[in-house]
Amino acid sequence: MLATAMLAFVNPSEAQQPTKVPRIGYLSGSSLSAAAARVAAFQHGLRDLGYVEGKSIVIEWRSGEGKLDRNLAHAAELVRLKVDVIVAAGGTEIRAAREATATVPIVMIRGGDPVGSGYVASLARPGGNITGLAVLRPELSGKRLELLKEIVPKLSRVAVFASSGSAEYAIVLKEIEIAAGPLGVKLQSLNIQSPKDFESAFQAAAKGRAEAVLFRVRGPILSPHRTGVAALAVKSRLPAIYETTEEVEAGGLMSYGVNDNDLYRRAATYVDKILKGRKPADLPVEQPTKFELVINLKAAKQIGLTIPPNVLVRADKVIQ
Repeated sequence: MLATAMLAFVNPSEAQQPTKVPRIGYLSGSSLSAAAARVAAFQHGLRDLGYVEGKSIVIEWRSGEGKLDRNLAHAAELVRLKVDVIVAAGGTEIRAAREATATVPIVMIRGGDPVGSGYVASLARPGGNITGLAVLRPELSGKRLELLKEIVPKLSRVAVFASSGSAEYAIVLKEIEIAAGPLGVKLQSLNIQSPKDFESAFQAAAKGRAEAVLFRVRGPILSPHRTGVAALAVKSRLPAIYETTEEVEAGGLMSYGVNDNDLYRRAATYVDKILKGRKPADLPVEQPTKFELVINLKAAKQIGLTIPPNVLVRADKVIQ
């Protein structure tokens, strides 16, 4: 009776309010299944920080399923849902999120050149609602060309597959041109706007007497078609280097690039800081720290190529 009487005098406004569960928007142009390892790395990063999906956080997953034109609609939908932060998984997704909001915090993954693209004022002081992880593209482009030169010593002509639909298309081509000069390599740029362009691009590369292919295409245009593209490279007997491990596991020759799983895991730390009150404007953009070289010896044999031992010993993974 005493307890009941005491409760009667409690001001309802003073009663404990239910804790608001943070809501994260995840924006991806690729299907979640095609990026399963990277998605799992992001989820693992959140769990390491104490977040349990469905209990202490809610994640609104949005995937374009390979259709880039869906990104803007999905970004706008996430803003309408009043998510606390948007995680943008690539260049086109970052651009879509940026167009959809100037106030909701955005954590970018694989931000390319965020300063050159206008996403942030500087890496140390982003200054707006965007922060996250960038990628050292100039160094990577040069390294990939060097690797092609090592496995094809007389290499003089390289076909570059890149997409004008990418937010960083012009920047990418410029970086590769700068890297090609000291190596004495001439470039043939081929625009990949849809998966249907791959076959004609390989034909154009062969016609242009290219001796290797440098892929600067990834994400929804390439991901669902990795096996078919690898087969086209074998058919054309052209050594090709890709950005991610998945392409090599699907039959491609080799890849060199950032360890994507590490980037996605680290993206969770940005989400954590923002949910705890930090502003994106004050969170420095970070660079990759882990890189990996993967080589497929089966693919090399199929095109009649011998990978030099000094390249093989540097590989983080060799597929027999």
